[in-house]
Amino acid sequence: MPDEPVSQKPAGAADKPFDAVVVGGGPSGLTAALYLSRARRSVVVVERNMAGGQMALTDLIENYPGFPDGIGGFELSDRLKAQAAKFGAEVREITDVSALQYGDGLHALVTDQGTIHARAVLLAPGRHPRSLGVPGEAEFFGRGVSSCGTCDGPLYRGRTVAVVGGGDTAVEEGMFLTKFADAVHVLHRREELRCTPIAQERAFGNSKMTWVWNARVQRILGDTKVQGIEYEDVCSGEVATLPVDGVFIFVGQVPNTAFLQGTVEMDGEGYIVTDEQLHTSRAGVFASGDARANPLKQIAFAVGEGALAAVQMDRYLDTL
Repeated sequence: MPDEPVSQKPAGAADKPFDAVVVGGGPSGLTAALYLSRARRSVVVVERNMAGGQMALTDLIENYPGFPDGIGGFELSDRLKAQAAKFGAEVREITDVSALQYGDGLHALVTDQGTIHARAVLLAPGRHPRSLGVPGEAEFFGRGVSSCGTCDGPLYRGRTVAVVGGGDTAVEEGMFLTKFADAVHVLHRREELRCTPIAQERAFGNSKMTWVWNARVQRILGDTKVQGIEYEDVCSGEVATLPVDGVFIFVGQVPNTAFLQGTVEMDGEGYIVTDEQLHTSRAGVFASGDARANPLKQIAFAVGEGALAAVQMDRYLDTL
């Protein structure tokens, strides 16, 4: 599947390269770093925020094997990072990755902290929350609009909030918000939820949660802070306003692959295409985790892909 690399020497290629650079410090990237470093490969992981990615922002993870009582997302992330570091993997916090280049036998990852060179690359950049694209969303982001209940929930103690979405994330984050808010109104464009049955059972049994079905958000209202949310009933066309102090948006995810345009093959939604062994269309570049075009976006699946990618990268490095 991989094409032959183009001949273009990246700037600074004389610097000593790593065996592998892992783009993304989520569960897939950290697992790959663990496997590669344990195989005595020099590895650096670059992560935009804290290690663990979105996993680190999850209040409680109940479906990861080995933790019958569940485990906090931050704790699991910290354990994975420490385990990879134990065998020598380096984790660097960066703000931005702008390009992936290739030349003279090396890959060059261009970041705001400088260019990192490596003989092989794992792309595991994960995803970020999709926006609604309605008036008031961008203006009030961080001032009443959020995409992380775990991060901002404590700010709404004793207040009223709206959650937009009907999937697992929306419902689970909504339940978490009931620890702080007096009322959580869930607005969903359909008449039924798309989350797992067990999440539905718990949510419907939560007295603090109410449901607004067939609701399409039109705008987020406020002056200097959020004061309400305007929505349209998709069946009747009627427009209504719901007074709230905060709006939490969970309407899907977008892969963090904009920097890869023209570099590796991606599908129509921006997910990275690979073969069964996780090779991308560029030699020496592999992909795993939520940004890969795969059928399941779950931590356990991402960890498995990270392990497979690391094994394939180790074999690839042996051929050089």
